[in-house]
Amino acid sequence: MSTHTPAGRRSSTQPVKALPVREQAQVSNRLLKIRLERLLPQLMRQSGFDMWLIICNEDNHDPVFSTLIPFDTWTPITQMIAFSLKADDSAERLNLSRTDLHGLYEDRWNPNGPEHQWTCLRRIVEERNPKRIGINESEVIWAADGLTATFKRKLVEALGAPYAERLESAESLCIRWLESMVDEELEVYERTVALCHQIIAEVFSPAVITPGATSVDDLRWQFWQRAADRGLSCSFTPSFDIQRSEEMKQRFNPADGIIRQGDLVHCDVGIVYLGLHSDNQEIAYILRHGEGDAPQGMKEGLKMANRLQDILTGEMKPGLTGNQILRAALQKANEEGLSNPRIYTHSIGHLLHEPGPLIGLPWEQNDCGGRGEVTLNYNSCFAIELGVRCPIPEWKGQLATFSIEQNAAVTPQGIYYLDGRQTALHLIG
Repeated sequence: MSTHTPAGRRSSTQPVKALPVREQAQVSNRLLKIRLERLLPQLMRQSGFDMWLIICNEDNHDPVFSTLIPFDTWTPITQMIAFSLKADDSAERLNLSRTDLHGLYEDRWNPNGPEHQWTCLRRIVEERNPKRIGINESEVIWAADGLTATFKRKLVEALGAPYAERLESAESLCIRWLESMVDEELEVYERTVALCHQIIAEVFSPAVITPGATSVDDLRWQFWQRAADRGLSCSFTPSFDIQRSEEMKQRFNPADGIIRQGDLVHCDVGIVYLGLHSDNQEIAYILRHGEGDAPQGMKEGLKMANRLQDILTGEMKPGLTGNQILRAALQKANEEGLSNPRIYTHSIGHLLHEPGPLIGLPWEQNDCGGRGEVTLNYNSCFAIELGVRCPIPEWKGQLATFSIEQNAAVTPQGIYYLDGRQTALHLIG
């Protein structure tokens, strides 16, 4: 029995363990404090808002609200927080709720006093007299659309003239807040991705996979269980699938999901740790009797997919839109003769599939509409998700798909993978 760890993977030699929950809270709250103090005022200035209101219900949080509160916070009844840009370019952080926000916000409403919560909000706004008030509504970015219709109506009624007329979509501010990473977060994010890589390596191993007995459904539950055993949640439902030669299909119908020698096995999985999401696709090859390595054609397929990664990241220049990056990368990939390249890359971090520029979709390789018109910024992260489909000589020219996905950070110093990337197939035999 043998296994092979893909090259370019730091976590293979430096295992990472999930922190105890209490320590996770400490790390998350420290990062939130840094973001609120260092990042928020800067982004409010850049987006031109002198006030930002986030209003939502318990158990129905605005996506942005969930990234603005401490790890260990109970959020009963109506939630209201307000940010107000001050003359010295700092930002007031005001809590108008029953929630204990651990000293990161100033409490400005007494729930046991005579003043109604909405009246308090009106007073706060009047005292500061903002020119532009951002609210979370958007037709394009779902993560910037957290204000419900009911709360929008109540807000307009509570503010009245002239302040209700100053309400504007805070879509640009939501995007920048959600996608931006401080340096300290990027260091933590590497641990999130490393943990996901470690679980993939555990699942793609002889300890888990017995050819002829283990199914892809078994692998799905193995990944999920191993994440749960570490106290982690999955960022989406894990999936595993098989590609098989036509010759082997005649002997073994892949519909039964049982993994066989000679199969390519692909995963699409992710975890959430310290409030950050991973999203990874990797590929394993099941060795036949007597084989010590994967067929050359399969190794070339992964190499071609890695080249497509390089082409894409080379075109990911801040200031360009997702649509511009997509078209430039595909043009170069086709000029180089890559086989059936497809790109479907998305931002990732505090959320799984939003809010930065969308760079292609599996079914759209030219123009992704409004989501594709969002521009790329430094200090944001992406799931570099793409694939090629190429003929495998050892499978008599049968096409095989090499879909891969790794998490990367876009920084002023360049783009780098948060825990390396897969450059060799997992080998199981």
